[in-house]
Amino acid sequence: RSALCCLSTKAGSRSVLAALASKAKHINGRYERFLEKTFPRFYVLYATFTKGIQALFLEVKEIRKIKSKMSHQRLSVHQLPYREMERLRQVPGRRSGRGLFRRDVIKAIPIGVIAIPPFANFLVIVLMYFFPRQLLIRYFWTPNQQVEFLDAYDAIRRDSYPDVVKSIALAARSLPEPQLQKRLQELCAEVQRGSQPRVAELYAVRSLFSGSPLGLNKLQVSHVRALSQVLFLTPHLPAFFLRHRLRSHVLEIRHLDRAMLRLGLGQLSEEELKAACYLRGLNSTHLGMSECRAWLEQWLGLSCKLQGTARQLL
Repeated sequence: RSALCCLSTKAGSRSVLAALASKAKHINGRYERFLEKTFPRFYVLYATFTKGIQALFLEVKEIRKIKSKMSHQRLSVHQLPYREMERLRQVPGRRSGRGLFRRDVIKAIPIGVIAIPPFANFLVIVLMYFFPRQLLIRYFWTPNQQVEFLDAYDAIRRDSYPDVVKSIALAARSLPEPQLQKRLQELCAEVQRGSQPRVAELYAVRSLFSGSPLGLNKLQVSHVRALSQVLFLTPHLPAFFLRHRLRSHVLEIRHLDRAMLRLGLGQLSEEELKAACYLRGLNSTHLGMSECRAWLEQWLGLSCKLQGTARQLL
């Protein structure tokens, strides 16, 4: 009899919880419809925030699942399929130190601190409204903000490109092989005029990036700092740490490239294609799938042929 009473009590509790959840869902639906009708601009921010919370929790869940799989199957990161490797790249503490997830967590901390005092939520909402790129993490950007902010970050990256090319051209003067020296200087001049070298032309000078003066360990500090800015890495560290992070970053992209090649570009969605291009230096926010796929085919055609220290050409 006591067991039956216990089961009856549990069933009653579940029904009460289900009824409360249903009521809360109904009230929330009415509230959302009211916002959408009365305050459409605020509703867009509200809906984006709600979806962002869900996406953030799903990402955390997926990352935990991948880590568990690696532990049970004793896999290293570069043995994972492309999508899992790309997802794990965003985890805090990865070698490159530039995971989006880590940056997002760090960016969210000030908002959490500001919201601690009573009635401070209104201040947070105002700050988030006026400074979305500085304070909001990517999960809470509207589609228009995603395009706008990625363009802004790419503008920062583009500002460093001339310094990188100029540094390569200056280093080329010290090359011992006159023929390759001339060819590299010609390539730099083409880029400075706005032309894009062919993959075969870049591959032909790959050996120059294995030793002095263009090997990563031999680059001038100003060159290393410019490369760090191109890759969204902080340039305000000692040269030793900058070189280590650049090397780790290039190795990470190489592993991603090989996993992407195994998967096949045809299997990637438009969002995945654009994200892959953006990571590798191309602003893909205004490009279509065919353009992104064509660019990535060229990139993979170079990346997957480079061996050893020549990969620093990337």
